[in-house]
Amino acid sequence: MSVTKVETRQSLLDAARRIVAAKGYAAVGINEILAAAGVPKGSFYHYFGSKDAFGEAMLKSYFDDYFATMDGIVADKGKSSAEHLMRYWQKFYDTQAVDDCQGGCLVVKLGAEVADLSEVMRVATKVGTTAIVDRLEQMIADGIADGSVSVDDSPRATAEALYSLWLGASIMAKIHRSPDHLDRATTVTRQVLHV
Repeated sequence: MSVTKVETRQSLLDAARRIVAAKGYAAVGINEILAAAGVPKGSFYHYFGSKDAFGEAMLKSYFDDYFATMDGIVADKGKSSAEHLMRYWQKFYDTQAVDDCQGGCLVVKLGAEVADLSEVMRVATKVGTTAIVDRLEQMIADGIADGSVSVDDSPRATAEALYSLWLGASIMAKIHRSPDHLDRATTVTRQVLHV
């Protein structure tokens, strides 16, 4: 069976995600990604118009997978909204605590870097993080409705504050190579949501 152009393109995106999560975006060359994906050198521009277009596609692919995970958590109708929220934060914790707290979240790894490096990638990150906060806001609103969560601010402001807390805690965990900041984020999250 031959590999399709779509499969090869996705293979490049998957390889890039792994490498970029470890090294950052600017430190990774196109040839390294091609080699990791097993794609011949010189064929990169057959799949992507530019390195920026590639970075944008990588981020969109990352966020699509992220949204699928969040949506899968919410789809579990046997759990309360508070349980959905805490399951989401536990997954966030687990992702960031791996590899001596070096994590696997591309927003944590690339947020500041791409904001200055590429307008296209900054916008893709903004769109993706806004959609994460949208989902968190809905989870919080659902928790208020089902009585499993209460908050002192609006669901939107709470979602934004908690997401920012976790991004910051993830950066501090990377710096300290310790999950202590993630543990504190978990405690604060429970307090904010009154769960």
